[in-house]
Amino acid sequence: MEYPFLEVKGISKRFPGVKALDKVHLSVDRGMALGLVGENGAGKSTLIKILTGAYQRDEGEVLIDGKPVQLNNTSDAKRLGINAVYQDIMLAPKLSVGENMFLGNLPTNKLGVVDWKKVNVQTLKTLSNLNILVNPKEKLENLSAVNQEMIAIAKAYYEKSKLVIFDEPTALLANEEIAELFNMINKLKEEGVAIIYISHRLEEIFAICDTYTVLRDGSNVTSGRTCDVDERKLVHYMVGRDISAMYTIERPKAGTDFIKVDGLAKKGKFGDVSFSVKKGEIFGIFGLIGAGRTDIVRCLFGADKATAGKLYLDGRECAIRSPDDAIALGIGLLPEQRRTQGLALQLSVRENINLPRYKKISPLGIVNRKDEIAISEEYRERINIRTPSINQKVQNLSGGNQQKVVISRWVAMNPRLLIFDEPTVGVDVGAKIEIYKLMEEFVNQGLSIIIISSYLPEIIGLSDRVMVIFEGRQMGIFNREDLNEELLLEAASGLIIK
Repeated sequence: MEYPFLEVKGISKRFPGVKALDKVHLSVDRGMALGLVGENGAGKSTLIKILTGAYQRDEGEVLIDGKPVQLNNTSDAKRLGINAVYQDIMLAPKLSVGENMFLGNLPTNKLGVVDWKKVNVQTLKTLSNLNILVNPKEKLENLSAVNQEMIAIAKAYYEKSKLVIFDEPTALLANEEIAELFNMINKLKEEGVAIIYISHRLEEIFAICDTYTVLRDGSNVTSGRTCDVDERKLVHYMVGRDISAMYTIERPKAGTDFIKVDGLAKKGKFGDVSFSVKKGEIFGIFGLIGAGRTDIVRCLFGADKATAGKLYLDGRECAIRSPDDAIALGIGLLPEQRRTQGLALQLSVRENINLPRYKKISPLGIVNRKDEIAISEEYRERINIRTPSINQKVQNLSGGNQQKVVISRWVAMNPRLLIFDEPTVGVDVGAKIEIYKLMEEFVNQGLSIIIISSYLPEIIGLSDRVMVIFEGRQMGIFNREDLNEELLLEAASGLIIK
């Protein structure tokens, strides 16, 4: 009898007050890719930590080639050929590619000295086999995000992995880099490696996976072949309800210009950018990663200093020299790197929501606790932050709920313009829809929104107009009725200018 490479049978895991997994089962064959899907909190991360030896299961068994195995620690998992590649690369950025390849197991000669020749030659050989053109002596931190992921995959390949788990691997990659990653995954499949692939971008599940398993609230919902379902049905399995039009939001008739940007530039980053955003409008900014999109909005928010240009609010010229100036003018920024730039992870939900308000609610340096708690509870309910308490540390929340905390912080400041930079990276489909509905609420209240997104369905589905940036240059502003993926990609590649 031929067994799947990996089988999970009846796995359960409990934490204090929470049953994270309840008799979960799945299987994946050699040379096949299983898409593991579900909302944040469905149990995906807990299951992966059990498979990699980071957590211990309370019930159930894990079988490899039909035989039960113990995964008491990460060393057990690696010995059995199980490796994981995460969104946040778990390697040493200050070390070379070769050092990372042999991390924890550097070869030595008879004198006990590191054999650097062997390190570099073996690393080069491994990279060449995978068509990765990187110098083994190059520091990892000097590589692009996609090449860092490629090194993580090459390391798993060198260690003769039999199962590689990919956890949101494309979250920080551009479209052409995703194609490179998929080529690599297909090569692993051709060599008989089993794959478990986790992504909130469902089109990726259909592009790379042969089968799927859906988890909801720590339990199995269904499994099957990806060729037998479509995206709408998969979403229904995930969230328990039909999602007929994810990007359908009610749009008010846009008002007059709230903000006008004239000839904005930052030397070495972008130049001569001009646009306006109307009251009640969602204005999109699209471009490949590194094109200058984030640099533009950081200058608008005063986090970076522009070297040229003028800014007008309600027709009056103004200067924004710092984030404090922007906040005073009613501008809020939800940064791309929410965990490092948008949140204080060690602080509570209550403290994070109130961070920009403490000056107002701390007369004589004493925090008005009643006000602080009232605001936190109000926005916890209004923005639907799923947390057991406003005193919960933000680091313990899901990605979608962390993003809602950032949104709550700015909405509590009564903004006039909200800037969303990659608002749904690492956010599950249910939380995405909630965030889109919040945007709908905001524009219907007359707020202006700027959204930056690398995800074309999102930027096309939400925006009233889209400005495209290529290598720091403005390629044009396109109206909603003209938007399509081909047009935006051509402009973002510098092929057309409007």
